[in-house]
Amino acid sequence: MTSMPQDMSPRISDDHRDTAIERLQEAFAEGYINREEMDERLQVALTAKTHGDLVPVLESLPDKDTGPTVAIEALGGRIQRRGGWRVPRTFKIKSEYGKVELDLSQAIIEYPVIDIELRLPYGWARIVLPRDATVDYEGLSAEWKQPVYKARRRGSTGGPHIRISGAMEYGRLKIRHRGR
Repeated sequence: MTSMPQDMSPRISDDHRDTAIERLQEAFAEGYINREEMDERLQVALTAKTHGDLVPVLESLPDKDTGPTVAIEALGGRIQRRGGWRVPRTFKIKSEYGKVELDLSQAIIEYPVIDIELRLPYGWARIVLPRDATVDYEGLSAEWKQPVYKARRRGSTGGPHIRISGAMEYGRLKIRHRGR
């Protein structure tokens, strides 16, 4: 009989580790952590294999300058992000009649919390989350159909927390984890 691995989190890339190391170095340079703490966290970051491994390394650090909020607005058509795209800290999307597809499962996520604001008067959206992510869509008002969320079967935590807010009049939203 074989046993299942304990952590089903998706593996991270060298880019994820490099981003975590840069944040640690910035925090040290700005005086948020001392040399000993930086060395300990660097060791964990260098050997991290999943997003969950990086969370304790970065969670107590202040957010770095996130720059401007990324906002996309479309009357119709498709707004799509997938693959290794860099997820902004705050993402505002308005699609009057179109389709929004956000696949965060392989994206580069640098922040422990991601805010996604959706405005879908008649459009629809599908969001694919990393396996270890948590989601909160309490801030999303829906007039016609409630969002559909397919929760993960076996949960591992420690990944990014995705907060979805905004408004859907006659629009629809489906949320699922990678692999579902």
